[in-house]
Amino acid sequence: MSSPIIICPSMLSADPTRLGQELLAVESAGADRIHWDIMDGNYVEAITFGSRTVAAHRKLTPLPFDVHLMVDNPDRHIENFANAGANLIMVHPEMCKHLHRTLHKIKNLEKKAGIALNPATPVEVISYCIEVLDVVLVMTVNPGSSGQEFLDSQLKKISTLQKILPPPIKIYVDGGINPRTLKKCIERGASGCVTGSFLFGSSNYTDTLNALKNI
Repeated sequence: MSSPIIICPSMLSADPTRLGQELLAVESAGADRIHWDIMDGNYVEAITFGSRTVAAHRKLTPLPFDVHLMVDNPDRHIENFANAGANLIMVHPEMCKHLHRTLHKIKNLEKKAGIALNPATPVEVISYCIEVLDVVLVMTVNPGSSGQEFLDSQLKKISTLQKILPPPIKIYVDGGINPRTLKKCIERGASGCVTGSFLFGSSNYTDTLNALKNI
């Protein structure tokens, strides 16, 4: 039976010396999708994965890949990650010169399109883009690093999105996710979550994923 909540392990929190093994381990444990946090050292301080890394791991699994672009001028990178095997590409509106055009670029490459909303980013930014959206990712921490504490202030944002977004647009949450915080998000309308340090810091990936799925 499929899980009512979509669970997306973030490779940012995986052991960087064995990314392929970690990906296969979370796939075996029951992950629904794989989440790639792409950082270029400009929008956030960290530098993480490039499209070649994503493409190399695309060969290992049929699971969908979600690519979260935390980069300066994401339009320059969309085609590379689409070609690398991304199924969903998410951008931050603050970094797009023309957000509507950027989302259409993703859709024209036959990929799903998403917007990531930082804690201080208002819901209203999506008002004129809803028709090209597949996912809204609510950042429940500030972007840039794993292991941060969940921000309860974002629960109101999830509730607001649940009221204004028509199906089948999904609401994902990302940051500080564990069974306690995920339960709050689900109650307000979230249908997917990104899990990082909570999963990869555990001793048993199957038990940890089940703890999230069985809320």
